[in-house]
Amino acid sequence: MTIQPIRIYGDPVLRTAADEVDTFDKELRTLVKDLLDTMRDQGGAGLAAPQLGIGKRVFAFDVDDVVGHIVNPVLEFPDEEEQDGPEGCLSLPGLYFDTVRRQNVIAKGFNEYGDPLQIVGTGLMARCLQHETDHLDGIVFIDRLDAERRKAAMAEIRAQDWYNDDVKVKVSPHDNRGVFFKS
Repeated sequence: MTIQPIRIYGDPVLRTAADEVDTFDKELRTLVKDLLDTMRDQGGAGLAAPQLGIGKRVFAFDVDDVVGHIVNPVLEFPDEEEQDGPEGCLSLPGLYFDTVRRQNVIAKGFNEYGDPLQIVGTGLMARCLQHETDHLDGIVFIDRLDAERRKAAMAEIRAQDWYNDDVKVKVSPHDNRGVFFKS
């Protein structure tokens, strides 16, 4: 078991889009194992490679007894239904903020060996797939909050012992509902 340190909000790697995985090798399988081990150790529902400081498009998840990973995910939304509820992040330890996400999502990508896979998610699984894919695009979930919620979230974040005021954080220019919405 290899537990890795998790990057905390403010670390520039969390604001950098990850590169597509083009080699499905032992190194990738080690990364997947590290993601799963670290996520389980921290009690998370998901963990993306950038949260370990690795700029690759891969994440692990453990939602409702479904444990897995996906490489190079692409999200599709079968409908317009939304959910609004608490969301947290291992890179923002101990904090939860109500966040609007799509209720249903289909994630298409690959497993650690390069075989195609598809994950259909609803509710918490849909939230997790969107949250972790955001990490791969350099987006942190508080970017999805409306202005009022974001202001309150930033006040709580700044009050945390782990917050580093020297790190400048940019807000996503995208629609706060998500960059993956189809028009």
